[in-house]
Amino acid sequence: MNKVLLTGSTGFIGASIAKRLRLGYSITAPVRKAPVLKDPRITYHVFSDIMSVGDNKDIFADCDTVIHAAAKAHVNGKHLGEFKQTNTTATLKLAKMAAKCGVRRFIYLSSIGVNGVANTKPFTIKDSPAPIEDYAISKLEAENGLKQLANEVDMDIVIVRPPLVYGPNAPGNFGKLLSLVKKHLPLPLGAIDNKRSLVAIDNLVDFVVTCIEHPKAANETFLVSDDTDISTTELLRLMTEAAGHTPRLIPVPMSWLKLAGKITGKQSIIDRLCSSLQVDISHTKQVLGWTPPITVEEGIAKCFKAKSNEP
Repeated sequence: MNKVLLTGSTGFIGASIAKRLRLGYSITAPVRKAPVLKDPRITYHVFSDIMSVGDNKDIFADCDTVIHAAAKAHVNGKHLGEFKQTNTTATLKLAKMAAKCGVRRFIYLSSIGVNGVANTKPFTIKDSPAPIEDYAISKLEAENGLKQLANEVDMDIVIVRPPLVYGPNAPGNFGKLLSLVKKHLPLPLGAIDNKRSLVAIDNLVDFVVTCIEHPKAANETFLVSDDTDISTTELLRLMTEAAGHTPRLIPVPMSWLKLAGKITGKQSIIDRLCSSLQVDISHTKQVLGWTPPITVEEGIAKCFKAKSNEP
């Protein structure tokens, strides 16, 4: 049985990856604090932080693959130096130790933010990176360092850039939308004519697992999504219906929303709701022969049917 070292195993994405991996892989997971309810199929190792994992050779013993899902998230109040410490420096330290210990493949969960925060035509893998936020800048610097490392050592590097990842108990902006939808409040978001790519957690996990074994994934960078783009209004309608409610979306013009954002100091939030961000996953499908196993409708429905903290 192949052994996988998985970082970020207690986070939203990492926990979902662990749940899937435990069906066919031996998992070792460095954590800052062991979970109260330990999964008996996962071997936990407690470290003070992700930086110190890269100092420990023993944790990589017999490890075939590293999936690096741990990161300092894109939250307010953090500066570039803090993001770089975790997302760049610690990532490269981890990868270098993995290579020294004979790890075959290093899979890095990056972000579509490396390409930018909005577009008028879908991002492709050929587009030059144009990160705007400090979080994305730190992710790009890690990508660049990993690509350089791949030229120096005998270890495959696989980089995955997902857009917004959604699912049950999702954090961030999607989690906030989930809370609003469950309250069934009328929302002034019924006339947003944009297009956004999303990726259901089940689709992202399936893709990451595909990258563990697929020979053509070696030293590639992939964009991943549900392969269906929807507007913010369509997203909210799907969420509301999945929650068992009739949508209560007021068709306020986007220009009015943007003006309200400027007046209230919420311009960045309104921009996210109104702007487009699409990704073209043609390269991903062609190279790996991969297609998303569930639709966006199925992914949204699961947000309201799945039980939280499922073992």
